[in-house]
Amino acid sequence: MKGKYQPVTELADNERIGIVKEIFSTVTGRYDFLNHFLSLRRDVAWRNFTTRKMRFFQTFRLLDIATGTADLAIDAVRSHPSIQVTGLDFVEEMIDLGHAKVEKRHLSESVRLLQGDALALPFRDNSFDVAAIAFGMRNIPNKILALKELRRVLVAGGQAMILEMTSPPNPFFRAIYHFYLGRILPLMAKPFSGNPAAYYYLGDSIRNFPAPEAFVVTMEKAGFASVEKHSLDFGITYLHIGVKPGDM
Repeated sequence: MKGKYQPVTELADNERIGIVKEIFSTVTGRYDFLNHFLSLRRDVAWRNFTTRKMRFFQTFRLLDIATGTADLAIDAVRSHPSIQVTGLDFVEEMIDLGHAKVEKRHLSESVRLLQGDALALPFRDNSFDVAAIAFGMRNIPNKILALKELRRVLVAGGQAMILEMTSPPNPFFRAIYHFYLGRILPLMAKPFSGNPAAYYYLGDSIRNFPAPEAFVVTMEKAGFASVEKHSLDFGITYLHIGVKPGDM
């Protein structure tokens, strides 16, 4: 199935959005298992690091965009039991699976999940202390607009948190990692996924995500201040944190 999806760099924005929706509606059954298996469960540690950096001080509300099956939303409530979390995703099948996980963990009073668009958030200005996207920003072509929407719904002093996989800075390690993404990962996923071509796209989207320093600039252009970048596992993943200035 290699070649089913065109390279990220050759796709128009609307084509890429359609592909992402197709991919995530076809991998739901094994989505959580494959995330843990293919990252050697490091995705769990990366989300835990993110939730520890969250700061709730006014609304005590978190917006989890591209929530998928609600892993970050669930982890955040476990770390901060007093908060309310809204998870939003544009793939209905992911939301359905997330609902089941939330109910199974008896967290329905703390976590609500909605279908929606990251580029047109259905929330009022100044609604959340923290707005986060975990492993979803690489699938949003218009990153500036998505970040501006995050900024809009945050209170002054609120945090935008972007957790994303990217290319490691070390050239030798980067070459090995790119080989893993392009050749090994799809082969490992094939026995478990009904759409193994999705994992060629996954690797391609990671390789083409902006470098950490460039993404700092992108967040600053979107209006965030005091942008931090945290390297996780030798730069395989980065957490970027920006603050909404008090005069916006």
